[in-house]
Amino acid sequence: MSVQTPAMQDKVVVVTGAGNGIGRAVALLLGQQGARVVVNDLGSSGSGEGADAGPAQRVADEITAAGGSAVANTDSVATPEGANAIIQTAIERFGRIDGVVNNAGILRDRMFHKMNREEWQSVIDVHLHGSYFVSRAAAPYFKDQGGGAYVHMTSTSGLIGNYGQANYAAAKLGIAALSRSIALDMSRYHVRSNCIAPFAWSRLIGTLPSETEAEKQRLARMQSMKPEQVAQVAAFLLSDAARDVTGQILAVRGNEVMVMSQPRPVASVHSAGGWDAQSLSERALPALRRAFTPLERSPDVFNWDPV
Repeated sequence: MSVQTPAMQDKVVVVTGAGNGIGRAVALLLGQQGARVVVNDLGSSGSGEGADAGPAQRVADEITAAGGSAVANTDSVATPEGANAIIQTAIERFGRIDGVVNNAGILRDRMFHKMNREEWQSVIDVHLHGSYFVSRAAAPYFKDQGGGAYVHMTSTSGLIGNYGQANYAAAKLGIAALSRSIALDMSRYHVRSNCIAPFAWSRLIGTLPSETEAEKQRLARMQSMKPEQVAQVAAFLLSDAARDVTGQILAVRGNEVMVMSQPRPVASVHSAGGWDAQSLSERALPALRRAFTPLERSPDVFNWDPV
């Protein structure tokens, strides 16, 4: 009887924000599947303050104690220098890089008319700039070796919408576009890039308000969804079993896996003589309105209990 080789045997993967929550679950699963893991985490608070080497080191130690191979890294994804150092940790310690999971993130929620520049900039820096910097640092290695896989964490806050998260939503929708562009630009080098929109209880979710009954019910639903369920999809997307999957956005909600739509035309009108305000109002708007996207939030769209 043959022994099955673990799905990620000897692949080298960087997981950012891997000290807690989804990132930790992904790193642990990859270690179990035979990957050599760079466990990156700055060790900051959920809003980005401070630094602590403990979370990354604890996860790396947990992987090695279980017989896997891992190294901790505490560089920041929010600067090119930090991102390059993260990837160099993989190269120097393990000799190559096969996968990147862009998971690091912070929250600075505020209603848009009250959001200040620092709250905007800090979230964009970690999520969007961080995903770009780390991906860009790995790209030459992927190109030269003729393969590699990116998994980026997006969010339905950006894909659909949510209150008080203009910074986070803008960054997460930007990540979806970044992933699509990477998939297009690097397909010739057999490099894949996909997004996951995760639903799972995490340290960041725990910072969301829970004052109204609706908010309490939403958080209760989130608590029933586990980071380990997201980790399984992330590990699959990094593996050779997903070699023909690229440029996609998958939502993971409990035991549900959904393909999210990406913008395409859904309705059109034309006028041989062109348009003006009156004709747009009288003719175009009635024909197009049926295709308008409602002003919904993520909880309005995903309003059933997770499976």
